[in-house]
Amino acid sequence: MLFGQTALISAPSSSGSRDEPNKKEWAQRPLFSFVGSPPAQDTSRLKPRVTELLRRIEDIVAPTVVGMGFELVRVAMSKGGGTLQIMIEPADGSPMDVEACATLSRALSAVLDVEDPIPGNYTLEVSSPGIDRPLTRPKDYSRWAGHLARVETAEPVDGRRRFKGTLLGLSDGVVRLRLEDGTEAAVPLAAVSRAKLEMTDALIEEHRLAQQGASQAH
Repeated sequence: MLFGQTALISAPSSSGSRDEPNKKEWAQRPLFSFVGSPPAQDTSRLKPRVTELLRRIEDIVAPTVVGMGFELVRVAMSKGGGTLQIMIEPADGSPMDVEACATLSRALSAVLDVEDPIPGNYTLEVSSPGIDRPLTRPKDYSRWAGHLARVETAEPVDGRRRFKGTLLGLSDGVVRLRLEDGTEAAVPLAAVSRAKLEMTDALIEEHRLAQQGASQAH
């Protein structure tokens, strides 16, 4: 049962795709994730249940998100399951505003009330990506090439599970980064469990210019 809803907006970036085929990218690569770490007890049983639930929620909300002109960035549950977090952004690359976030929050609340996928009370939180956004879709690794990112993998890749470096893009299902020591790393996208941009002056400046351009366009 939906207990409450919150619409948030946190320095959204100007990313987004105008390509029609990408509107269904959410179905090709799941976008769900944990927020924080799951409880230590019964981890082996908890994670599959949460994963299945988030996949179902993604299927429920994605048509509404896409139909209203947005893209689904991530579906996540807070630790303890008290908050369902849905991250979205405009499909046309325009900046996100509070009113649009609130409108989508109300629409998703209605859909979730009908489907009622989560047992017990919970709060719905709809937000846009921040500047140091998570990388959840294949196109994110190309869109944000040239910026600093952290990438974590579920299993070791070349003996390590954490990588920090400049994104060089995505090629043949492999994320490429130039690490801080100057070497390059090739991380299979299928192995990535979590990835996000790092806050840098260059990233902040790109965001500022995108916001400025959007304001001038209106």
